[in-house]
Amino acid sequence: MSDTHQPLAGERRALILDLVRTRGGVRVNELVRELGVSDMTVRRDLDALARKDLLHKVHGGAVRIEDTVIREPGFEAKSSWQLPAKEAIARSAAELVQPGSAVGLAAGTTTYEVARCLRPISALTVVTNALRIADLMEDPGADGTPSSATVIRTGGVRTPSDAMVGPVADQAIRSLHVNVLILGCHGLSADGGLMAPNLAEAETNRTFIHSARRVVVVADHTKWNSVGLVSFAPLGQVDVLITDEGLPEEDRAAAAALVGELVVVPTA
Repeated sequence: MSDTHQPLAGERRALILDLVRTRGGVRVNELVRELGVSDMTVRRDLDALARKDLLHKVHGGAVRIEDTVIREPGFEAKSSWQLPAKEAIARSAAELVQPGSAVGLAAGTTTYEVARCLRPISALTVVTNALRIADLMEDPGADGTPSSATVIRTGGVRTPSDAMVGPVADQAIRSLHVNVLILGCHGLSADGGLMAPNLAEAETNRTFIHSARRVVVVADHTKWNSVGLVSFAPLGQVDVLITDEGLPEEDRAAAAALVGELVVVPTA
């Protein structure tokens, strides 16, 4: 896009829609570079197109409607997306965990970052349906000191995003009770609540929520208004939602009206 021409909103959104349809998906940073506009302008455009059901927002961009609700990128693909935001969110979530408590850690790249931050906290019992998180919590420190965490792996069937789900996982979780559950989501919205990309993961997340005294959701701003195949909980069941400063003010207000507490962390 030439620096001498700044497209009007309608023209810009038509260009975005054409790129999404042609490529199957676009990332926000690509659109910023190609259209010569700000990050926030691109996000507003994607919001406007998503409200008209012309595309679906996903983490850090948008995809064609037919590609998104069952699209489930793998752990490796997602782990670098919005990493500074995930790290800041994880540090904030770890502050809510007390030594000696029982913690549920649902699978996900953001919850994996939370697990990193929980390692120094002593005498935790960690229930998780993520093998990577279990391995991380059990590994000795750099000095060879054994981990003080007791890790309970739920078992189950592995998904592309590295979650262990299904009846085996659900039964294991159902028999346990945790002080705090920390979980991510494929997407969330005021109307749709928390969303997952497949039915089995949604059911396992529901079971986790029912086993927890306190529910903490960790989700960077790109998850807001991103759509998953199935909703597994309304935002009213969330005690604390931790997100980053990229979430626009109007969306912060919508979230704050529904969750118990909204925490917005800086990423700089």
